[in-house]
Amino acid sequence: MSANQYISSALRSALDGVIPFVVGTCDPEGIPNITFMSRLFYVDEQHVAISYQFMNKTRRNLLANSTCLAFVTSPDTMRMWKLKLQYVEEQKEGPIFEEMEMQLMALSTPDNISFSLYSAIICKILSIEEVFEGGKQA
Repeated sequence: MSANQYISSALRSALDGVIPFVVGTCDPEGIPNITFMSRLFYVDEQHVAISYQFMNKTRRNLLANSTCLAFVTSPDTMRMWKLKLQYVEEQKEGPIFEEMEMQLMALSTPDNISFSLYSAIICKILSIEEVFEGGKQA
């Protein structure tokens, strides 16, 4: 299974959040933190964004140790990719932040539970590796 650093069309469709993605970070002492998140946002072929809503430990770890791993799964085929990411910057305004905020607002529940976005954590893709080729699409 090959490794590259560009988002393919198959991977891009897996970013839509039908299946939550898993992100793993480490603090400065090397203690890991694993969490499930609703979706990984596409920025461009070489960048994705993680929403900073309430995952304080993930954000702190990325600020202290700039690399992390994310596992993304296609809902159509169960194909899975491992993305090695590197923190680039945090955006609290601008087009990427506004698009993410709009998409999160669309996920608000009928009970008015809102998903406040504090910032968009922009990460560069260092590598993408297919770790499970999944099944055939129906």
